[in-house]
Amino acid sequence: MNSIVAVALAVFLVVNGAAHFVRPDCVRRLVPSWLGRARMLVAVGGVALIADSVLLLAPRSRAAGGWIAAAMISVFVVAHLDGLARVAAERPRRARGLASATVKVLLNFAYIGWAVAVATTV
Repeated sequence: MNSIVAVALAVFLVVNGAAHFVRPDCVRRLVPSWLGRARMLVAVGGVALIADSVLLLAPRSRAAGGWIAAAMISVFVVAHLDGLARVAAERPRRARGLASATVKVLLNFAYIGWAVAVATTV
């Protein structure tokens, strides 16, 4: 069962990493403007996600891959919190946009839990 959960996380990371290259404009919109260098950050993030998935697939490096995934997703939470703040400031009356941004933040916390579960159940 633990292997299935780890492989599922690896697939999830590969798909998201590939999205950084297939749909870079969509991902770039998530990068907070105050970070700058969005194009480079998107490419580095995509490579890191794909590389981490390789760690998750190998049983010997699975725990490290889980912790790295949790750390990376924690960094991505910053981008989603920034997006939530922007939506709240720009369109406070649009409940749908605010709900969507809030769900993204909450989902990322669930993803962190998933990665920690993989890291700690090796």
